[in-house]
Amino acid sequence: MQLAKKTTPPFRADHVGSLLRPEKLKQARRRQESGEITKEALRELENEEIKRIVAKQKEIGLQSVTDGEFRRAYWHFDFLENLNGVEGYESGGGIQFKEKQTKSHSIRIIGDLDFSGHPMIDDYKFLHSIAGDHMPKMTIPSPSMLHFRGKIAYGRYQADEDLFFHDLGKAYKKAIAAFYDAGCRYLQLDDTAWAYLCSDEQKEQLKARGLNPDHLEKLYARTINEAVSGRPEDLTVTMHICRGNFRSTWIASGGYEPVAETLFNGLNIDGFFLEYDSDRAGGFEPLRHVQRKDLQIVLGLVTSKFSELENADDVKRRIDEASKYVPLEQLCLSPQCGFASTEEGNLLTEEEQWAKLAHVVKIAGEVWG
Repeated sequence: MQLAKKTTPPFRADHVGSLLRPEKLKQARRRQESGEITKEALRELENEEIKRIVAKQKEIGLQSVTDGEFRRAYWHFDFLENLNGVEGYESGGGIQFKEKQTKSHSIRIIGDLDFSGHPMIDDYKFLHSIAGDHMPKMTIPSPSMLHFRGKIAYGRYQADEDLFFHDLGKAYKKAIAAFYDAGCRYLQLDDTAWAYLCSDEQKEQLKARGLNPDHLEKLYARTINEAVSGRPEDLTVTMHICRGNFRSTWIASGGYEPVAETLFNGLNIDGFFLEYDSDRAGGFEPLRHVQRKDLQIVLGLVTSKFSELENADDVKRRIDEASKYVPLEQLCLSPQCGFASTEEGNLLTEEEQWAKLAHVVKIAGEVWG
């Protein structure tokens, strides 16, 4: 089926955002932390490496480009701890994945939440300046993640949940406006909470923390909608639903059915990047809840966790299966996640990473023309 080339995101061949950090960048970050080189020297190296990977993304045929999250240690904490009222701290234990655990770091809310500027605005401006005629995409954690991963250590919010979520939505609305003013027209919210709400095991852990999963679903949906409300028509906001991605391991299992109606009909999002690279994601049946003709579904059918290239015919067959629930013109293709949600990265080489992304571009070209 030949369809017109998409000129607005998400694109037929797209990607989640993070890319493997080169070893020299990892070493430079360690040297800067130990005082051997300046922050300015580290940033200059980051600039050089971001220019290189943006050129590579263009070369392999992607329409959207990211900075690979090269200036971050984590996909979420680096953004969240630079919001007003939030601080990072060493927590005494990392996040537990299957067989692996992240470094000991977390965030806590210690004051009134707000947005009054952020270092990632300048990070975006640099990406924008080198994107050329390609679409620069900015990725930030969803507002849900501050509540889901953050410790509320501030009395006003401990006493008033509604006030916390009100201020959180307001802060994010300011952040989205700031990125737009910096030139951003493609913004992605990354969110693991929705995948946890699909997992019976993870929901039991939430209950053990004294949280009600059904209540969280409503709170998160309301806050996200507040954050994106009133955005300009030419700003595309997508959301990536992640089941965990650290050193090629994962956390949550379970199909999208428990939250599908809320996601696809209750969130004012323009497109969803959905993980579909393993049977842990379930089938495509939850896509029957997609009722909006303008909603784009990006199928994450190519894994970023391992180097072996998927059989192209198998990927095409699965796209065809998904099209029984959502029209082909509303579907796109991507890896299921980024390649380095944390600076450590997944267990494949940079060359294998580019081969994966080129594979996505090739398959998408054969499916959509």
